[in-house]
Amino acid sequence: MLNKIVKLKDGVEGLFVKNERFNTTSISFNFYLPLKKETVAENALLPFILTSCSKKYPSFSALNYKLNKLYGARLDASTEKYGDCQLLRMTVSVIDDRFTFDSDSLVKQASELLLGLIFAPSVEDGAFLENDVEREKRKAIEHIKGEIAEKRIYAKNRLLSEMFKDTPYGLPKCGTVEDVEKTDGKSLYKAWENMLSSAFVRVQVVGASLPNRFFEDIAEKFQNVERSNITDCKFCLPAKPTEKPKTVFEKMDVKQGKLVMGFSSEMYGDDDMSLPLMVMCDIFGGGPYSRLFSNVREKMSLCYYCSASSVRYKGLLTVDSGVETANAEKAQNEILNQLEIIKRGEFTDFEFQSSVKSICDSLNTYYDSQNSLDLWYALKINNQNLYSPKDIAEKIKKITREDVILAAKGVKLHTVYKLLPKEGPIC
Repeated sequence: MLNKIVKLKDGVEGLFVKNERFNTTSISFNFYLPLKKETVAENALLPFILTSCSKKYPSFSALNYKLNKLYGARLDASTEKYGDCQLLRMTVSVIDDRFTFDSDSLVKQASELLLGLIFAPSVEDGAFLENDVEREKRKAIEHIKGEIAEKRIYAKNRLLSEMFKDTPYGLPKCGTVEDVEKTDGKSLYKAWENMLSSAFVRVQVVGASLPNRFFEDIAEKFQNVERSNITDCKFCLPAKPTEKPKTVFEKMDVKQGKLVMGFSSEMYGDDDMSLPLMVMCDIFGGGPYSRLFSNVREKMSLCYYCSASSVRYKGLLTVDSGVETANAEKAQNEILNQLEIIKRGEFTDFEFQSSVKSICDSLNTYYDSQNSLDLWYALKINNQNLYSPKDIAEKIKKITREDVILAAKGVKLHTVYKLLPKEGPIC
């Protein structure tokens, strides 16, 4: 595998990840914009409306016909939250040129199709068309309501909104239902102009080879765009320090309570600074060998589920669990006790070695999916060095018990969120 970054223009770069394992080539346009309450909903809608139609292909059926002519090429769109930024992704996947008889490169044609969707959308008089806007708004509202209905996701989102209150990371990645409802064709058009002019952009290609003048042709498209105030997506603040952990209660019509705990970490930033936190978090609440699973869930039966995860560049560690109301306080105390055990270095060699092996095995699975590999690099934009999953696996193998203990000692409880049934006490 060979990785090569090419600067196309200020704030625009191309990345080629050479991998001959896949029969297709993936091309993704990744736009990084600041997370702001005023623009979060419009930005979140953009990837979906842009990949549904354009001036050249004004309907989905016309666009789908073109994709079928490209041997069944596939378009995908998503909105992610990346640190204090929103990541807008538009991807096309097409059969690699090695397996076609066309004289023109299919990869190049797929790239030109995606460029046309992004740079020449279906708009009139400085606004996206009402039917297209209403369709995407309806889908977005259904997605947001779906996350609210899924209480495990809802509880974790509520924790983040409290832990990162009045900061960008506390915002939901797609905005609220009210935010989406306020969006119209003109505000969406303004968001599109802002995306092209101020987003940090990375165009990524994962495949066997790069067609001639591939990135040069993309660079020419951006030459016609006036760029300014380009997003600094490497700027990312950890959680604000707190003298005393905050606890937030909420009651709903649920049968199973949710206990979600947010921790701040003194260890944060890119892979060169925060990898020990990954191992520490996995020993704490990763697989079936972890402290939380084997003790809090299995031995003590205090939770239906109990696991930990981290967002290392934010210095964030979260524990989420499903609990009975009567066990909520006991579970919280035992989760904190297990953290103290790791801080004292009283975890076993089996737990440490199992964690390292599990993480390395998980990193190797990125090579099984082209989309996963593409997303890996899209979510590494803040790193000083462009490490592959295999590079990180080798670094993980060198982490020591002392590194894990040091990482654990910097982890402190910040916020607790409890979602409890309407009937019953608050505990």
